Amino acid sequence: MTRERLASYLGDLPPADQPPRILERKVQQLSWAVREDLLLDLNGLEPVPGVIYTPLSAGPHPLVICEHAHGGAYEIGKRELSEGIPYMQNPPYAEVLTSLGFTAASIDAWGFGSRKRTGESKLFKYFLWKGSSLWGMMVHDTLRFLDLMLQGDTVQQETVGIMGMSMGSTKSWWCAALDQRFSFCIDICCLTDFDELISTDGLDRHGLFYYVPGLLKEFTAASINALTAPRRHFSLAGARDPLTPLKGLKQIDRELRKAYRKAGAPEAWQLKIYDAGHEETPQMRRDITAYLEGIQRSRARDSNFA
Repeated sequence: MTRERLASYLGDLPPADQPPRILERKVQQLSWAVREDLLLDLNGLEPVPGVIYTPLSAGPHPLVICEHAHGGAYEIGKRELSEGIPYMQNPPYAEVLTSLGFTAASIDAWGFGSRKRTGESKLFKYFLWKGSSLWGMMVHDTLRFLDLMLQGDTVQQETVGIMGMSMGSTKSWWCAALDQRFSFCIDICCLTDFDELISTDGLDRHGLFYYVPGLLKEFTAASINALTAPRRHFSLAGARDPLTPLKGLKQIDRELRKAYRKAGAPEAWQLKIYDAGHEETPQMRRDITAYLEGIQRSRARDSNFA
């Protein structure tokens, strides 16, 4: 399976050669970071609100694009990065990431935050009629946002990650599979085996955004995620999470262990399953923080040997 084949299932997307643009920018100095509120042209169809939090220390800094969750909370969107959501730990990741020396950035997905005026169901139907898909348009915006973030010299381009919870988890592993510029992926509570979801009668547990026409003709969740090898991927899941049936998690783990061994990087894939539901637990937060600290240590070692 190839990235090109996977991308083809997303449908007709805006031209890839259309450069992303900043339409508006407002900069605010906080006590712990610099915040930039942006209005962006990523797709030529509607403006996309975004936000960036940059550490106060001298750059360039490694980057993490943070994908927000769904949860039916259409009004939150990118605000999750600075305000959090009930089923994730505090402090929100804007503070965590900047304290560890990462730039943290996020955008409102289609139908969320300042873009919620058109509902998910209408967007799904509209894009399907146009030969595209809602999921494809969401993924497209994230990858164009990455293009924008990598312009200039403010980002340490060899260390670029993507992470998220729930819908943000799924978008993280899709984007990491499609774009090799992501050097690591952290997905929280949405690594779902498609066949096992069907067998457990779980299709309605995911929103309309999740479903890509024809995808199962060629791809499984494991084969999509295998496209991230040999790059780093840390997946965290709850054993009692109905969105990610346990049997399916174990199947994905077996297949990705094989894929990463074949790629010569068996240590780069890690799945941890916790006694939890669809939530980020305190132990998950500790493990993610330790993982991010490890990435920073590796970056420092690489810089010393360069």
